[in-house]
Amino acid sequence: MKRLIFTIIIFLSVLEAGAQHADYSKMSSLVRQLTMSANVSRRQALSVNGRRPAHLCAFIRIQGDADEIFADNECRQLAHFGDIYIADIPINSLKTLSLDGRVKRIEASRGNSVLMDSTAMHINALPAYSGSGLPQAYTGKGVVVGIQDIGFDLTHPNFYDSSVTDYRIKRLWDQLSTDTIGSHLYVGNDYSSQDSLLKYAYSRDGETQTHGTHTLGIAAGSGYNSRYRGMAYESDMCLVANATSNNAALIDSADYYKYTYATDALGFKYMFDYAKSVGKPCVISFSEGSTQDFRGDDVLYYAMLDSLVGPGRIIVSSAGNAGWYKTYFHKPSGVESMGSFLSSWSKGFYCTLKSDGDFDMRFVVYDSDKSDTLMIPTQRILEKADSEFVDTFKVGSKQYIFDIVGYHSCYNTKQMVYDVQIIAEEHVGASLPVSMELIGKNSDVEYYCVSGFLVTNDKNSSLNAGENTHSINSPSSAPNVICVGATSYRTGFTNYAGVYHSYNQGTNGQRGDYSSVGPTYDGRIKPDVMAPGTNIISSYSSYYLEHNPNASDIQSDVELFQFNGRTYPWTSDAGTSMSSPAAAGGIAIWLQANPRLTPDDVKAIFSRTCSHYDSSITYPNNYYGYGQIDVYRGLLDILGLDGIRGISPSQPSSVKICPLSNGDVRMDFNEMPVNSFSVCVYSTSGKLVLKNIFAPLSVSYTMPLGSLPHGVYVVQVNGDKKGMTGSTLIRR
Repeated sequence: MKRLIFTIIIFLSVLEAGAQHADYSKMSSLVRQLTMSANVSRRQALSVNGRRPAHLCAFIRIQGDADEIFADNECRQLAHFGDIYIADIPINSLKTLSLDGRVKRIEASRGNSVLMDSTAMHINALPAYSGSGLPQAYTGKGVVVGIQDIGFDLTHPNFYDSSVTDYRIKRLWDQLSTDTIGSHLYVGNDYSSQDSLLKYAYSRDGETQTHGTHTLGIAAGSGYNSRYRGMAYESDMCLVANATSNNAALIDSADYYKYTYATDALGFKYMFDYAKSVGKPCVISFSEGSTQDFRGDDVLYYAMLDSLVGPGRIIVSSAGNAGWYKTYFHKPSGVESMGSFLSSWSKGFYCTLKSDGDFDMRFVVYDSDKSDTLMIPTQRILEKADSEFVDTFKVGSKQYIFDIVGYHSCYNTKQMVYDVQIIAEEHVGASLPVSMELIGKNSDVEYYCVSGFLVTNDKNSSLNAGENTHSINSPSSAPNVICVGATSYRTGFTNYAGVYHSYNQGTNGQRGDYSSVGPTYDGRIKPDVMAPGTNIISSYSSYYLEHNPNASDIQSDVELFQFNGRTYPWTSDAGTSMSSPAAAGGIAIWLQANPRLTPDDVKAIFSRTCSHYDSSITYPNNYYGYGQIDVYRGLLDILGLDGIRGISPSQPSSVKICPLSNGDVRMDFNEMPVNSFSVCVYSTSGKLVLKNIFAPLSVSYTMPLGSLPHGVYVVQVNGDKKGMTGSTLIRR
């Protein structure tokens, strides 16, 4: 009898162990969803196009024998730094992994989208980078510029050198390539010879996307017979064509979750590894992103990015284009209630609330002269299984589903966070106004928009809360990623058909209203720096043009030209997608001067050399960061010349200083000087090595440098009119 009872106890213990829940506390939200969907008895299993994904690319933190854990769970290690690994994980193994005490966290997320300007009209303007303003001595030569993006035209002549003899794209990893036979990479394939790259011609999404062709041209294009030269126009190029929401249709549904932020991290590593293999520094521009969160979905991602960057390895990323929307408000303790009306671009609205205490959420849907109210106390949410509250709310013929999940903040476990999702049959607020009010005098509550924005409505004028802040995208919000916002100069353009378009986001370096604003969710200042992002002209894909001749953005083409039997465009766009590669190209020039610069070094240079649109405010701040990047003044700072008496920190605006083939320097003035002027030449040690005084006899003068040894010099012109004084770097 005792043996029978013992056997039954053992049997029940085995059943209990077999039924043990996964440890969801170790998982990011996507991993948690996939783990739950792996249970075939779950009524609504997570799937893509009716098929369940089999594998997930994820970050995993392990304190123990990682090889043993991976072998036991049929995982494949893809990369690792310290105790953080990137691995291919069978979704059916997620539960078992989470129950292993040596596994501390499993994280994966999706949701990147390209960060073009969100207005329907694409605009054009005179080029932001004609090349004439770049220091002659530093052009990115010897530096690798990496771009991770979508829609690359590998055949565009902008990616050769200026003589179209040296092809500068050295590597491409197309993560969506179906040519995977023999590939050593996790997904897709890479191409590393000029012949294979030109034969491949465009990334797999190149017929429907062109974003990467544009951003690459801004960062490093040669300009090919045009004024539209990029910043680091003699750098080498290494590319990763990744997957975003824009090209998800190209991914087999079974492989859908192989493309996550972890796969993006592999892309960053791929570019840095190439640069290391050829002994060159590397700066990467990333013009994609998604929202921040309090769930901790980016904890391991940010830790991995911290490990990837370092001396000669910089990641630059766009801030986002949500700056002109009200996306945040704060109801302090002592205030009974605060709220706003909601609006969205899609059939859903998503926001996050953070609080130090209990409060009520009041939703009101206004139908003609009446309104219907749904009141949800936070205590009611936390009482539910898994702290998830779901309710269906009908108003007339309209139906709304409210799905609210509560959890502790990853930044402060004493604070509760509530993710609020409203699913509707139409755009939220489209036909029936919808308001949300936070009620509770004793609670301090902060509101963050994730998808949607805040508006006002005459139905209740007191519900008018909302600020244009806290809209920085991830991974730009990461501490060691350089976050770039967008400034404006040009206000209109004439396209190739002679049609003029006006798009005024300000002039003289004013922040574009669309450029996202800090702080980050954990309170840090972002962006770090600004760069021109409004009306920026660059290369566009010939394959996109060929397959989308009636697309609206083709109206932004300013020029079309022929090369090797194909038609190629120069096109303009606006957004922080454009400012990120502009800043990256500038940093590439700095890396040429100092290949060991770190992200902290770059920020320190920003703090000393950035220009300030508004001198009345303190820098850094959450609108402009340290200010707009000043490539030339940054170079002087790196070379130790900034502040040396006799050397101007800016270039002359009405004098073009050109090195000649014989080693001398010619100075071309916009107009003839009225009085005599001096020209001084300094070595990079700050020593004055030559000085001449010229009489006002012409608009063009030559400064003989034949006696100087080869090297880099500062040429300082001291004129008597505005714009005739300044310095530039030349290589003799």
